[in-house]
Amino acid sequence: MSLDISMKTLLESGVHFGHRTNRWDPRMESYIFTERNSIHIIDLQQTVQQLEKAYIIIRDKVAKGGTVLFIGTKRQAQETVQMEAERCGMPYVIERWLPGTLTNWMTIHQRIMELERLEKLRDSGEIDRLVKKEGLMIERKIKRLLVHLSGIRNMNGVPDMIFVVDINREDTAVHEANLKKIPVVALVDTNCNPENIDHLIPCNDDAIRAIKLMVGKIADAVLEGKDMHKEEEIEAEALIPEGESGERVLGRVAIEEEIDDEDLLGEATLQKLAESKREAEEKEAAEAAKESAEEAANEEVPEEPAEKSAEEAANEEVPEEPAEKSTEEAAKKEVPEEPAEKSAEEATNEEVPEEPAEKSAEKSAKDSTKKPAEKSAEKSAKDSTKKPAEKSVRKSAKDSTKKPAKKSVRKSAKDSTKKPAKKSAEKSAKKSVEEIPEKPDSKDETE
Repeated sequence: MSLDISMKTLLESGVHFGHRTNRWDPRMESYIFTERNSIHIIDLQQTVQQLEKAYIIIRDKVAKGGTVLFIGTKRQAQETVQMEAERCGMPYVIERWLPGTLTNWMTIHQRIMELERLEKLRDSGEIDRLVKKEGLMIERKIKRLLVHLSGIRNMNGVPDMIFVVDINREDTAVHEANLKKIPVVALVDTNCNPENIDHLIPCNDDAIRAIKLMVGKIADAVLEGKDMHKEEEIEAEALIPEGESGERVLGRVAIEEEIDDEDLLGEATLQKLAESKREAEEKEAAEAAKESAEEAANEEVPEEPAEKSAEEAANEEVPEEPAEKSTEEAAKKEVPEEPAEKSAEEATNEEVPEEPAEKSAEKSAKDSTKKPAEKSAEKSAKDSTKKPAEKSVRKSAKDSTKKPAKKSVRKSAKDSTKKPAKKSAEKSAKKSVEEIPEKPDSKDETE
């Protein structure tokens, strides 16, 4: 199959009509033949030449196993593009171009997988188990995804070439193709910029008949390329015998293995590879040394637990301080025996006031006899009765109130328990009584 197109068919379909002269793009001047009734006429000879070139390029691309994406979202081209793309088995876009279809293909592919998953839910009947509202939402989502992705759901990846009907309307698709360096074949009218198009076909992109003619020829080129691809595959299979196919593959692998990097790479790249290998080896050696050092340190370090156990045992022995504290507390509790001493002092004070009877006797004796010797004896007796008892009581109180050190707490407690203040007071009282001379009765003195 070859391109069979004549000037008559082009004229009948209105391919030669351009836009009005006031809407033209000066960069399309070389493809304009003349002007009639303020309308530009396209040079059909250049149209045929460019169509033949585009036909051959697309055929060869498909023959090598490539794919061509048909794009036409305007109303005049939607039906034609869909019909011709389905006829030749190529992907197409007839609704709004989704930005990122080429530059962000992974996201678009995920939406295609989501569409297939929802269709499986619907076909398997699992959607009937859901709530009615959820089922309706899933069906609406399926319809929406089908509108935008139905033409490219069978596309395995980014296409090898795109065919565009109106480049002014599909400027986003053309821009993405330029970014991804994908060849662009397009129908270019007199109001378009041909600079971003790799293989342009100057023609009318508004007439339905012109679009149908041009898109049909591009679809024929795709079909011819597919036929050529099939024939090449059949010839390749026929040339390879049944038993020698595996041997040839092994021979190719062996030949590829024999080729060294030195034959394929330059000196600079080889030096870089050698440096990278050295760095990798040095890093591995350093890591191995670190690991060995860490292992050795880990083997030596575990001796610490024995020391720690000894320290723990010592710490367990040391906490005997609470016992000392308890003894100290007990001593402190025993020390406050001052009230007993005070009671002893009170008792002495109570015993001492027996002097008034003696004083009355002494006064009567003084009045009767008035002997100075007896006065001195009485004073000495008073001093002996008062002072020893008071001094002993004060000393015992001071000794008991002093705060002893931690070591002498036990001794002071024992001493305090052994020598009560009462005994010392009684002894001092007895001594004072013994020292007092027996006084004769006042009656005898008067006699």
